[in-house]
Amino acid sequence: MPAVPRTRTTLRRCAGVGAVALALLGAGLPATAARTGGEQPDLTRFYRQKVRWAACAEAELPKDMQCASVTVPLDYARPAAGTLDLALSRYRATGSSRGSVLLDFGGPGGSGVSGLAQQGKDFMGLTNGYDVVGFDPRGVGRSSPVSCGDGAQGTSDGASAEEPPDVGHPLALMKALKQLTQRCTRNSGPVLSHIGTVNASRDLDVIRQALGDRKLNYLGFSYGTRLGAVYAAQFPHNVGRMVLDGVDTLTESLAEQGVAGARGQQTALDDFLDWCVTDPGCPFGQDRRKAGEAVVKLVRSLDQDPVPSDFGGPFSGQDLVAAIGQGLYGRELWPRLERALASLTEDGDTRGAQNLMSGGYALPKGHGRGGGLVDGPEIPGDNLSAALMAIDCADDPDRPSAERLTRDIARLEPEYQRASPVFGRFRLTQILLCYGRPRGTDFIRDQVKDVPSARMLLVGTRGDPATPYSWTVETAKRLGPSAVVLDNRADGHTGYTSSTCVHGKVDDFLLYGMLPADGSSCPADGDGSAVTGSSD
Repeated sequence: MPAVPRTRTTLRRCAGVGAVALALLGAGLPATAARTGGEQPDLTRFYRQKVRWAACAEAELPKDMQCASVTVPLDYARPAAGTLDLALSRYRATGSSRGSVLLDFGGPGGSGVSGLAQQGKDFMGLTNGYDVVGFDPRGVGRSSPVSCGDGAQGTSDGASAEEPPDVGHPLALMKALKQLTQRCTRNSGPVLSHIGTVNASRDLDVIRQALGDRKLNYLGFSYGTRLGAVYAAQFPHNVGRMVLDGVDTLTESLAEQGVAGARGQQTALDDFLDWCVTDPGCPFGQDRRKAGEAVVKLVRSLDQDPVPSDFGGPFSGQDLVAAIGQGLYGRELWPRLERALASLTEDGDTRGAQNLMSGGYALPKGHGRGGGLVDGPEIPGDNLSAALMAIDCADDPDRPSAERLTRDIARLEPEYQRASPVFGRFRLTQILLCYGRPRGTDFIRDQVKDVPSARMLLVGTRGDPATPYSWTVETAKRLGPSAVVLDNRADGHTGYTSSTCVHGKVDDFLLYGMLPADGSSCPADGDGSAVTGSSD
């Protein structure tokens, strides 16, 4: 879960962006989510719908994938006030099916339909027992995508000729954020006021019922772990087999998240440099101490004197920091990051670094505001960053004043720099993320705890640059006895697709109900160690 993907570019443009059991009615229709009180609105029509699968209409989606939609209320408090259609996709079970397993690929803002299309091969083992289903949450991808009106973010770097607002001038930065909020409101339509994880969790329960599943079987990555935890709090007795991989925090403020993220990314960078200096092609040489110093020096040099890029704007040190952050998401990306850094330092070529920033592809351009679905090519180019900001801010109740934020930046800057001389400044902007936006819910901080659900598997990776392992431990304690921790002693963000051991343990749980013992560990691939402990 990136803290603020392409935050600098987004700000530059100002446009870039329950403990109570679920009460059931006769035909399995919920009266209400857990932990809500008072008379509840009638959601019967939404819970009586059934998914109708068909071939996907978009040519770029795999031929063996099927697509569908589910309708949910725009506002659960006033279900007659409007609806939204949510996009679904699936690979059908190849053998006897025990229902569906839903995947959330993270973000927030990541499209589950596109994620399943691009990474489906990683989940084919699950089709031995499930239909494997992806979905686009409200405001994301094909499901009434939010936008701040900047289709140009689909370019591979998102560069602009304008100089970015400097965190050293927080009032200018906050003014830019306020303008950004106004543009997002104008361009996103009514869904923006009803976005966030609490509503997405309620949508998830409607999807579960529409799929015909008595329980929700779920595999969530990064931000998807937050969604899974909120679902377990709202609908504890509807939880089936749930796996949370790359566990998000449920309690930390944006300031606390930022410094933890900087510390985690610095650890990942140190691991990368330990590897890099063993390779004769490492652009920073073979002296480890000097390599670390060279990275800091390169970032500072580019901040002082940005270089031209092939994509229309200057490439600064903070752009490089964003690229390095993306390159640390998995060990399989390290050779590519090494080549990009070599091209930059030796030839002044920024293309490799800029492609890392964008994930290596250009996002589609387009726009969609209504409650219906949009096709992939019509998804706004800035939807990922616009949805990330909207969802994170809808989930965060803190809204410090401008004066408080100005003081906080001055007070926190040394701490961020100690956490990481490379990522500290980049992460410091995170504390301003929600300035100018309406106050978010306090449900997640106050009520997602001591969850009386079936046991859930939480996977934490020791070298995770985005969701520090400490968050796995903290969230497990908060969720209570239902949480079982698997310690992945490896590098990279999440473990399922990068660790043979984690992959096997997760599949064993989802397919056969074989849950590893709490505190079990998986070695990094190639270590030759065995996982410790298992239980049913």
